[in-house]
Amino acid sequence: MSVLYKGIYKFIKGIYYLIYNIKVEGKENIPEGNFIIASNHMSFADPPVLAVTAGTSRYSFVAKKSLFRFPPFAWLIRKLGAFPVEKGDISVVDRAVGNLKEGKRLVIFPEGTRHKDGKVGKAKTGVVLIAARSGVPVVPVGLVYNQKLKFRSKILVKYGKPIMPEEISVSEKPLASELKNAKERIMGEIKYLVEGENHGGN
Repeated sequence: MSVLYKGIYKFIKGIYYLIYNIKVEGKENIPEGNFIIASNHMSFADPPVLAVTAGTSRYSFVAKKSLFRFPPFAWLIRKLGAFPVEKGDISVVDRAVGNLKEGKRLVIFPEGTRHKDGKVGKAKTGVVLIAARSGVPVVPVGLVYNQKLKFRSKILVKYGKPIMPEEISVSEKPLASELKNAKERIMGEIKYLVEGENHGGN
């Protein structure tokens, strides 16, 4: 891990813990070794929040290509491990699996877009294909907060127990039913973390 990465990480962590009242539950569920963090997605604050609460290990992030339009910001998020993806770009699976095999843990938002109403949507197929091909556990995460974030808003980050590879395995040429079951398994855990208890932001 480079000195630059550590410096940026510490700076962003300090800023985010200053701006928001971040609380973490279930951090003991984060396993050793390589894994995928799969979370619900409500705002642009989510990737940094996951980065500063998941630990200092090197992570890679799947990010929309539009976020890379502003060069200084693109430089920053690339340094933090983000890589761009366009809608319908299936090469993201190969890129993500490659990063995992290189030892970079992966953060992904299975819904593929933000849900500003706070509800948990349906997963895209990518998360299942990445998990199946890489053979690593998936750690479900529930982000819980009021959608209109302001200074010192509470953000609750809930790490669930890892979903092991055999629980979401699919065949080499997966059937639609296999993909559906695997997606529902992942999103079911995320939805439980978000909606299973009456948590909320202030």
